[in-house]
Amino acid sequence: MQSFPLVSIIMAAKDTEPYLPDCLDSILAQSYANWELIAINDHSSDRTPKILEEYSRKDTRIKVVHCKRHKLIPALKEGYLKVRGELINRMDSDDKMPADKLEVLVDEWLKYGKGHVIGGGTEHFVDEGEVGGGFKRYEKWLNEVARTSTHYEQIYQECVIPSHSWILHKEDFDKVGGFEPEVYPEDYDLCFRFYREGLKVIGIDKVLHHWRDRSDRISRTWEEYKDNRYFDLKLGYFYELDRDPNRPLVLWGAGRNGKDMAKLLQAKKDQFHWVCDNERKIGKEIYNVEVKADKKVFEMDRPQIIIVVASPTDKEAIRIQLTKWSKIPIKDFWFFM
Repeated sequence: MQSFPLVSIIMAAKDTEPYLPDCLDSILAQSYANWELIAINDHSSDRTPKILEEYSRKDTRIKVVHCKRHKLIPALKEGYLKVRGELINRMDSDDKMPADKLEVLVDEWLKYGKGHVIGGGTEHFVDEGEVGGGFKRYEKWLNEVARTSTHYEQIYQECVIPSHSWILHKEDFDKVGGFEPEVYPEDYDLCFRFYREGLKVIGIDKVLHHWRDRSDRISRTWEEYKDNRYFDLKLGYFYELDRDPNRPLVLWGAGRNGKDMAKLLQAKKDQFHWVCDNERKIGKEIYNVEVKADKKVFEMDRPQIIIVVASPTDKEAIRIQLTKWSKIPIKDFWFFM
């Protein structure tokens, strides 16, 4: 293994002129010098391509690609064809790297080698005002996942490794399909593919990415990200990787999330038990399924439980209830919110 492997940073850029110089300067300032940046211009209408070309003339480690197809994943695919590095990392063109980001990620990867993904923490920032409460909660949760290396235990809640906060060997990236599946959100789908292929994720309790929160970011504006529960994506992988058809399935929660999930489960022709703690709903039929009290879970033989409550307080109460008041192991229940 090389002591200083080449890191290929893949970055798609579209109309990020106001933020791009800060982003590129943060890459140039890295304490780890053996990197290349594959910067893909995705049909920008502002000065983004000119800025990229200017920086590539300043530093030959920056390679600019003007992609033929539109949209994020096709752009990443096109850029990926140009990589020469042993290790792969991603970057967003409106964000910034801490100066030691690559050094920390590479040093940690070298301890473990192939078959491992290294994931760090993240911190949101804005140019004016304050970061939204939802992003702050997500950031706090992400950093706790990284600190405890509980990525796969919590993978059905949210994307456990943001697209910019990981590094892994190119052979492992190719093994999981790289940028090939045109599935959004692409970073969340990638996490599930890490999980499917059995790559081990090593978390680092350190902020390794500065993530810009802005009103026109694609996670706020694209139709693909509109329903950020991503139930279809989660459920597809659940049935592929974790569902045991020989065991009873339980849906916990009868609010809007529970009803939407129930429809998806019925579309899969799977029989399930439906429970909640809302006295007004217990004993009623919804979509021809009787909703029962949550205590019924403890009468079942090795149930698999999908929990779709949104409140952090309710989640914690259910977690305590399942782990301390019963014999249901943590590997047999999944929070989908």
